[in-house]
Amino acid sequence: MYPDDSLQSLVSSWWQKEESQAIKRGRLLKALVPHVDQNPMILILEGRTDPTSHTRVNYRLEPLQIKKMPRPPILPVAALPTYQGEIHTVYRAKKRPVLVISCGGPDIPRGLRIGAARWQTAPTLLVAPYYGAEPSATRGGWKEEFVKRIRRCEYPQYLWDKLPINSSTEESILRFDHIQPIAKNPDTYELTSYCLSEEAFTVLDEWLLWLFNEKLPEDGVLVDVRKGLMEL
Repeated sequence: MYPDDSLQSLVSSWWQKEESQAIKRGRLLKALVPHVDQNPMILILEGRTDPTSHTRVNYRLEPLQIKKMPRPPILPVAALPTYQGEIHTVYRAKKRPVLVISCGGPDIPRGLRIGAARWQTAPTLLVAPYYGAEPSATRGGWKEEFVKRIRRCEYPQYLWDKLPINSSTEESILRFDHIQPIAKNPDTYELTSYCLSEEAFTVLDEWLLWLFNEKLPEDGVLVDVRKGLMEL
């Protein structure tokens, strides 16, 4: 399944079937994730369409500029409340395969959650998204030479892979520099039947240390694997 110049070809088992509904590190999900490279738009409320209606409002969209914050409307809109220091933003997003990097820590006891703002204790998952590497009718694809260098473990922020699910592309690129939170809520993700093997996640833990510390662990297995692949 994997070419000889890939990390996965050196691991006895990379993906494994997962029949449970449990969310854990290494679980492959699908989730809506924003295009983080694109500047979001600000939804600016201009006022109610009808002064007596809270459900219809006039608005406009402008590119986000942190130094140019819009003023709240004179008449508040119940469906889109505006709070001090907050704005409404609009992102483009796409449903993509994502890898669970962290389950976000243990649940907070109910006694500590009562009376607190929900955002303080709402559980989240940390996930990294996959991007299709090959061109399609709607996607330009990645340069072949760039993909080859990613496959040979040249960059800490990219990991090449072939996902075990139906996809419009055979090869995918995992972006660790796009790690982001999603709500730990079944409405925000879809389960797949696959999870990384223990052996794969041992390697991935070293990869994350490489990303965060900008240096590969000298006593790990990845440093020798990467050296051999880079010499091909």
